[in-house]
Amino acid sequence: MNMQIELPYPPSVNHYYRRVGAKTLISRQGREYREDVCGILLAANLRPLKGDLVLTMAVYPPDRRRRDVDNVLKAALDAMQHGGAYLDDSQIKELHVRMMAPVPSGKAIVTLARLKALGGVASGFYQRGGSKGLDILPTMPHIKIVARPR
Repeated sequence: MNMQIELPYPPSVNHYYRRVGAKTLISRQGREYREDVCGILLAANLRPLKGDLVLTMAVYPPDRRRRDVDNVLKAALDAMQHGGAYLDDSQIKELHVRMMAPVPSGKAIVTLARLKALGGVASGFYQRGGSKGLDILPTMPHIKIVARPR
């Protein structure tokens, strides 16, 4: 089963958290975003996806300011988990994010798919476990490995 949903533009990770003394908390902006996403997912009447997932996100910023595409991931992924799109964000085994052209107010279009629904291989990545941990090696034909860190 695939799921596609349009979400508001996520707050940057720089605005998602705030510090209060020694504690790190989700900011007011982060809590409001989470509530908005929960409401959208509740209205869509979705059941949490189970198993390994592939997530694709098209991010449409609200203006042309320079932004790092990875700064919006934490808020969106956490809010979707909290809203019940999936049980735990550790289920996401493959992640694709693309910054698109700005639109007024911004938005994020998220597509979730079960990894097995894509034939067990969503892209050309494979994993190899070893004594030094887990290596992720690209096997896509258009990527040339120049050097692999040890």
